[in-house]
Amino acid sequence: MRRLNLKHLRYFWTVVNEGSIARAAETLNLTPQTISGQLRVLEEETGTQLLEKSGRGLAPTATGRMVFAYADDLFRIETELSEVLAGGGSQRARVIKIGVAMVVPKLLAYRLLAPATRFDDPVRLICHEAPLADLLADLAVHRLDMVISDAPLSPALNIRAYNHELGSSPLAFFAAPDLAARLGADFPANLDGAPMLMPSAGSSLYRSLEQWFAQQGVNPRVVAEFEDRALMKVFGEASAGVFTSPAAVADDVREKYRVTGIGAVDAIRETFYAITPERQIRHPALLAIVERGREQVFGPITMPNQGA
Repeated sequence: MRRLNLKHLRYFWTVVNEGSIARAAETLNLTPQTISGQLRVLEEETGTQLLEKSGRGLAPTATGRMVFAYADDLFRIETELSEVLAGGGSQRARVIKIGVAMVVPKLLAYRLLAPATRFDDPVRLICHEAPLADLLADLAVHRLDMVISDAPLSPALNIRAYNHELGSSPLAFFAAPDLAARLGADFPANLDGAPMLMPSAGSSLYRSLEQWFAQQGVNPRVVAEFEDRALMKVFGEASAGVFTSPAAVADDVREKYRVTGIGAVDAIRETFYAITPERQIRHPALLAIVERGREQVFGPITMPNQGA
C-alpha cells in the first residue's frame, strides 16, 4: 500500500463527521465532485472500500471505522499541538463527548457526570441524549467518547466497544404527598387500582414491573407511559400518579420533585453501564465518572421507607 495522503484522509474524516459528501463540501469549501474524486483515490491507497450508503447519507464500513478512529486521533492531536505552539494550550478545555440514553434518569446522569467538570485541568463536557441505538452508532465512529446506558452493549452488534458496569440499584416508588396519603402505608397492596406512571412499553423496566405486579397480585391503573423519565417525574409531582426511580437517587428525587417515597423493591434492579471504545479508560475525567458510579452513586444504597 502506498503512503497515505493526509489531505485525502482529512476529506474522508470530514465526510464521516458531516454524514454526507454535500455537507463536507460546504465545510471544506470544495465541490462535491472534488471530494468524491479524492475519496476514490484514498480507497485506492488503502485497497478497500471505506464508505457505504446509509439512508440518505454515508457511513464508514468496518475498515472505514478503524481508519476514522486513527484519523480522529491524528487531527485532534494536530489541533492541540497548534494551540500549544500558539500559547493557548495551557488553558484550552479538553472536550469530552458523552451520550446519555433517553431512559437513564436525569438525576442519576447528573450525579455520574458531575465529576467530569471538577478538574484542575479545564474540561468541557458535551452531553447528547438520544435512543441507545443512535448513541452506539455515534460511538462506533468516535463521535462520542462514552455512552451511559441502562443496558450493556450486545455482542451481536458489530461495534468495537467495551462495557464498564457502574452499579445497580433497587427500584423505589414515589407519589405526591396528597396521593401518597390517599394510598396509605400498606405497600405494595396500596398500588392495586392506584394511578401509575410507567416507562415506555418497549422497555425492559416496563416488563419487569408488569411481572412484579402480577406476582404481588396488584393491578395498578396505568394512566401514562414515558420515554423521558424526567417528564414522568414532573407528572408525578403534579399528583398524576405513582412513579418509579432508582433508589440510588431517592433523596434527590424527593427533594427536587417534593414527593414522598411509598416503598422500594429489591427484586427489581436497574443496572447502568458506561460504554467506551477503550477497554482501559485513560482520560481522567471519564475514569472519574466510572469510579464515582461504583464508589458513591451505587453503593451502599439505603432503601427508602414508606413516607420518607
